[in-house]
Amino acid sequence: MGGGSGRPPHTRCCRAGGAAEGGDRSSLPCAPCTLSLTRRRRPVSLLVRLAAAPQVCGCPAPPYAGVWDPRPCPAVVLLECAGRIEPGLPLSAAARGSLAQALRGPTTCGADRSPGQGAGGRPCKREGQECVEPGECVHVGPPMQPIPGRLQGLDGGSLNLNGACLYPRKLSEEMLRLHEVFRQIRPVSRALAPHLTRAYAKDVKFGADARALMLQGVDLLADAVAVTMGPKGRTVIIEQSWGSPKVTKDGVTVAKSIDLKDKYKNIGAKLVQDVANNTNEEAGDGTTTATVLARSIAKEGFEKISKGANPVEIRRGVMLAVDAVIAELKRQSKPVTTPEEIAQVATISANGDKEIGNIISDAMKKVGRKGVITVKASDGKTLNDELEIIEGMKFDRGYISPYFINTSKGQKCEFQDAYVLLSEKKISSVQSIVPALEIANAHRKPLVIIAEDVDGEALSTLVLNRLKVGLQVVAVKAPGFGDNRKNQLKDMAIATGGAVFGEEGLTLNLEDVQSHDLGKVGEVIVTKDDAMLLKGKGDKAQIEKRIQEIMEQLDTTTSEYEKEKLNERLAKLSDGVAVLKVGGTSDVEVNEKKDRVTDALNATRAAVEEGIVLGGGCALLRCIPALDSLTPANEDQKIGIEIIKKALKIPAMTIAKNAGVEGSLIVEKIMQSSSEVGYDAMLGDFVNMVEKGIIDPTKVVRTALLDAAGVASLLTTAEAVVTEIPKEEKDPGMGGMGGMGGGMGGGGMF
Repeated sequence: MGGGSGRPPHTRCCRAGGAAEGGDRSSLPCAPCTLSLTRRRRPVSLLVRLAAAPQVCGCPAPPYAGVWDPRPCPAVVLLECAGRIEPGLPLSAAARGSLAQALRGPTTCGADRSPGQGAGGRPCKREGQECVEPGECVHVGPPMQPIPGRLQGLDGGSLNLNGACLYPRKLSEEMLRLHEVFRQIRPVSRALAPHLTRAYAKDVKFGADARALMLQGVDLLADAVAVTMGPKGRTVIIEQSWGSPKVTKDGVTVAKSIDLKDKYKNIGAKLVQDVANNTNEEAGDGTTTATVLARSIAKEGFEKISKGANPVEIRRGVMLAVDAVIAELKRQSKPVTTPEEIAQVATISANGDKEIGNIISDAMKKVGRKGVITVKASDGKTLNDELEIIEGMKFDRGYISPYFINTSKGQKCEFQDAYVLLSEKKISSVQSIVPALEIANAHRKPLVIIAEDVDGEALSTLVLNRLKVGLQVVAVKAPGFGDNRKNQLKDMAIATGGAVFGEEGLTLNLEDVQSHDLGKVGEVIVTKDDAMLLKGKGDKAQIEKRIQEIMEQLDTTTSEYEKEKLNERLAKLSDGVAVLKVGGTSDVEVNEKKDRVTDALNATRAAVEEGIVLGGGCALLRCIPALDSLTPANEDQKIGIEIIKKALKIPAMTIAKNAGVEGSLIVEKIMQSSSEVGYDAMLGDFVNMVEKGIIDPTKVVRTALLDAAGVASLLTTAEAVVTEIPKEEKDPGMGGMGGMGGGMGGGGMF
């Protein structure tokens, strides 16, 4: 077989459909199966020929990389085109014998076994023929044509495969069994080398296998999100680690809740989850649309790639089509000009709830289109939604002592035209506040003290003077903690025209306070729970500058917590704040409604920013003809354009499906109708979408398509996926019961 080097003349696996070097061509395509192993920086090969004659490529179906099961070879053996031990590999005689015995397998007779016994001492099956002589193996299943040939064994002898149980259709099973055999014979594995028992921390899948698993994850997530789409969409109930289950129709909330056990499926789900998150952050709505678009693009892309298309060119075709659709959407877009149109946009985004649409329209009318509007859950005292307009700075800190109350109605403290003293530090000494009190008394104005805390001698003096001489003063703890507290105090100082004492980098001391260091407000209202500073006297230019700083921070931060706090600060500095209080009969109902109100508010802001287009998925359908004029560079790019054409129909089909009608028929009828006609899923009829107010913000539709196409087309280009292999946790043994002895009778019960 070999030359002077002792190696066989054909030690390389042939390529698919080819033959080994110097050998005959085989009808079985050969997959690359060799695995380079090293020992002391020297190549070590364990060459075991199991399933073919020497003149044929010896690895048509190696472990995990065969013709019928094309997965990577494990690090247990190195298969090449001939069977022998590489000279220099230290193996004991016992290890050689054990390995040879293990490789023969339970369905073949071992040369060192008596008739009727297989390797490992197990009896041969008696369904067919049985072993008749030691060292001879015969077929034990249904008759099949064996592959003749003789192989060089591990002990230097020859193994006769004439009549052996290794056949082409059984190769995959036998090779897969090999890995389990090696796992069981620990002494042999240790004798071979450490590299044969290495534990890998990563798992890798390639090609169609990886894409198929990822697509399953995409489907699971998209199916859960898609049911919420449209006016007749359903709700999704999400289990939570604490409290009651969450009931929602918000697509991004559903997407975020999904976490799959299978790591490959979970990767697909997480990528589409990112699509929903990105769309929500950019446009505030349209997450369900983005999800169903992403699923359609990925699914069609995978199908075309499996038929031989180039994924890179497909992606180029997809993005070419997306650019054309976005240009067409901008051409179709109309600006929002009336409160009625704002109400229509909000109503559609709130799944047809006109009450929500009207209350958002009223809020924008009162605080302006760029005004601050916040959404809060009600305190449980109301069943209806309410709109509250707040002018000024309001924070959730009340008076430190009830002795500051100056009006019995409402148990609150009210002042007009007051001074404001701001301090980052705790005030305990009475000497530190006497100068501020003297300034306020000299100007006959009330004094509001806002500090980290006011206690001890300082608080006692303030309360005593309030009760004895009617001193007009109130002490309030500063809101927030840490940096957030510092920022809010600075905001108050700018809004009222004062300064913050105790601020880092400044040498201002309370004992040196001057009248220009105190802030000034037109009205102060303090209750036991909150305080409100109205009509601040701060410089308008400084306030506007501060607002711009906060908005810049909003654009750069990625933390949801930081965004929430920045929005709160922005609201307090603005001229007017509208608060939408969502009512309901239970926390579950309130939270579900709050999600819809938030989506509606975001959609309304997006509509004001970029205008509106037809709703119900009609805008995307009207963009399909624009793709006919594109000129792709090749056939694969043309496939990418066709993928987008099909995806543009999916939102309208999903809305129709959730309404209980056939989506494809609805889409065909819309395509044949005039430009403004679409399907009203609530009424189940074809109507003029503009007249009925079924409209979508252009920004929402554009962002959904762009995000979906970008991520989904990248998903189709994946050829390998790497995941972490979870560590196997050993089950802890059942501990003995404390106090009991070794046996029932050993301890004695006397």
